[in-house]
Amino acid sequence: MRLYDYFRSSAAYRVRIALQLKSQAPERVFIHLRRGAQRDESYLALNPQGLVPMLVTDKGDMLTQSLAIIEWLDETYPQPPLLPADPAGRARVRGIALAIACDIHPLNNTRVLNYLTGTLGVTEAQKDGWYRYWVDTGLEALETSLARDHATARFCHGDAPTVADICLVPQLANARRFAIDLAAYPTLTRIEAACVALPAFAAAAPAKQPDAEA
Repeated sequence: MRLYDYFRSSAAYRVRIALQLKSQAPERVFIHLRRGAQRDESYLALNPQGLVPMLVTDKGDMLTQSLAIIEWLDETYPQPPLLPADPAGRARVRGIALAIACDIHPLNNTRVLNYLTGTLGVTEAQKDGWYRYWVDTGLEALETSLARDHATARFCHGDAPTVADICLVPQLANARRFAIDLAAYPTLTRIEAACVALPAFAAAAPAKQPDAEA
C-alpha cells in the first residue's frame, strides 16, 4: 500500500490512526499542502481533487476520502473492528464521525481558510473568528450528545475505539492549534485522553510524522 499524506491534515491523521490500529504500515508519500504540492500536475493526475489522504492499495486501487478509506481498511483487515456489530451502534458511530467530517471539518480546513483571506480579503482576526465559531458550534453539539447518551463510555461508543474516536482526536488537535478553549467539552477531552494513551493514536500524531515541521 501507498499513503499520500500530510502531517497536519486532519483527514490524513484519521487514516494514519486507522492504519496503526490495523497494524498496517504503507509506503508514505508526503504532499505538502502549504507549499501547493497538491496542485502539482503529477498529483492531480492521480487524484483530481488534489486532496489528501489518498491510499493506493496492493491491487492498485486508488482510494480517496478518509472515511471511505477507513471503511475499506475495516472490511479488508477486520481486526480490531472499527464499527460496532449491531446496526444501531454502527449508525450511531457513523453519525458522530460524519458530524465531525462533514459538518465541522470542511468549514475550517486549509483551502477554506485560504479562500477567506486570499480571495474574500477577510482579516486574520475575522478568519480566526470564523474558525472558532464553527468549531465551537460543532463541538458543543457533540459534547451534549455524547454526555447524555448511555452508549458513551471510555470512548465515543463503548470501551474500544471506533471511527468516531478516529475523527474526534484530529479535530480536537486542530482546535488546539487555533487556541480554542476546550474546557467546555469535558466529555470530548476525557475521550481524547483515553485515545491518545493508546500507542496507535500516539504514533499517528502530527508531530510524530517524518514530514512534521518544527
